[in-house]
Amino acid sequence: MTTLRFSFPAADPFILRASNGLYYLYCTHEDGSGFPVRSSHDLVTWTDHGLALSASHARWGTGCFWAPECYEIGGRYYLFYSADWAYNPTGALENFRIGVAVADTPTGPFEDMADRPLFDPGYPVIDANVYEEDGRFYLYYSRCCYEHRVNGLEESWIYGVELLPDFTGILGEPVLLLRPEQAWEGRSAAATGRRWNEGSFLMKHGKTYVMTYSANFFGGPDYAVGYAVAEHPLGPYAKAAENPILERGGDVTGTGHSCMFDGPDGGLMIAYHGRTEQTGQARMGFLSPAAFTPEGKLVIYR
Repeated sequence: MTTLRFSFPAADPFILRASNGLYYLYCTHEDGSGFPVRSSHDLVTWTDHGLALSASHARWGTGCFWAPECYEIGGRYYLFYSADWAYNPTGALENFRIGVAVADTPTGPFEDMADRPLFDPGYPVIDANVYEEDGRFYLYYSRCCYEHRVNGLEESWIYGVELLPDFTGILGEPVLLLRPEQAWEGRSAAATGRRWNEGSFLMKHGKTYVMTYSANFFGGPDYAVGYAVAEHPLGPYAKAAENPILERGGDVTGTGHSCMFDGPDGGLMIAYHGRTEQTGQARMGFLSPAAFTPEGKLVIYR
């Protein structure tokens, strides 16, 4: 399969392959007002189902509804996402937190499980990703750059923490997993004063935990994807020397915020967004084949 291009904007795409045999695409609306959801049987033709969750029906978020990920668990559907928290006693300019909503169908409507975020680490967080193994659930998220200064730059770091099995909170303390360290992760630092590690996604290949992530400014051409590996869901993680594995190429720039999934033929695929000169600032969705080499390296084919 070659790379597929969506004909519609699909920022921060996440694809669920549900038990009914359909694929469901959840993404960020460019105005932050909610989460569009579409379904497909072949990843080519998509049916629009409107918003899975909208800001007007949320219980704790006020805007900036970003980066949804949906999971089918025990016959129900759980939507993890980030949004701007209404409770903001310090007047923080970035007050993002992570919450979870639930529905009986993959298209919703989803309802928040609580009138507050999943947890409050005391700093803004975005980009929730959930991994389950042996009945234990792990949440991965990005600490925002906001007011997190390191050596003269604001930095975004990726953390992991175990979730309570009913998704009402966390177990233990968050663990730092990834921070900007490789040279390519600083391509947009001079122009922005920031460096990012964000948009993580965890999967398992053999006995190895593989975490993809994005670096650089999401609104610029250098947004790109790397990966790191570990022997435990909470690390420690080692970044691949060959990073980035997905970056600007051809007419597509700003490639990032990805997830991995199995395609119709059983082969591994990656969903991500990018921009072209023709589509302008709208983040368009792309699907590309992916694979692990015999040496265990993750490769994207475009």
